Amino acid sequence: MASSRRSETVQVCKALLLDMDSTIVNSEAVVERCWRRWAADQGLDAEEVLKVVHGRQGWATMAALLPDRPMEENHADNRRMLEQETSDVEGVVPVPGAPAFMAALAELPHALVTSADVKLSDVRMAAAGLPMPAVRITAESVSASKPDPEGFLKGAAELGFAPEDCVVFEDSEAGILAGKAAGMRVIGVGERAAAFGPTVQVRDLTQVSVEALADGSIVLHISA
Repeated sequence: MASSRRSETVQVCKALLLDMDSTIVNSEAVVERCWRRWAADQGLDAEEVLKVVHGRQGWATMAALLPDRPMEENHADNRRMLEQETSDVEGVVPVPGAPAFMAALAELPHALVTSADVKLSDVRMAAAGLPMPAVRITAESVSASKPDPEGFLKGAAELGFAPEDCVVFEDSEAGILAGKAAGMRVIGVGERAAAFGPTVQVRDLTQVSVEALADGSIVLHISA
């Protein structure tokens, strides 16, 4: 159910599914450093590479950029990339509004649904000073990367809610497409998200406040 009043949009749901990078954790500095190195090694234009890296698992991005490359090479590079990203937390901070947003969700149904693996999500959430949700879907949990909806569908199932009762928070094209494919509403976070048709788009999480109703519903108040 959605309604609009003055400069506020309201979304009512039962559970929230949260992407991590660039949605609640700002890790863009690390992502850029690692992918620029990879692009240079492959002789690719770093600016073009950075346009497509967000949201997917690393091997899936590599496969999209180098479609004729053997997949085992992509997986090997992905393992090295994860090691680099896990050891580099310089510049990792919470997205504006994320600490208050996560605190408001503490007792409400929510899950992290990220293309990062367990180690990387542990490191980045800790570096940003954010609590880890009790339910977490990571790279190890799925057989397909975003934009496949598997991760969001698994997150909803683990929380015990139907897809239509969930709202996704995402920043990337792959993530927004995954949320839509799962049959969920999507709140796009950040300027990048606006281009990919989210249900609602916000600059950051300072524009979102959370209200819990007695019937278990979650009301998201989204300011313009």
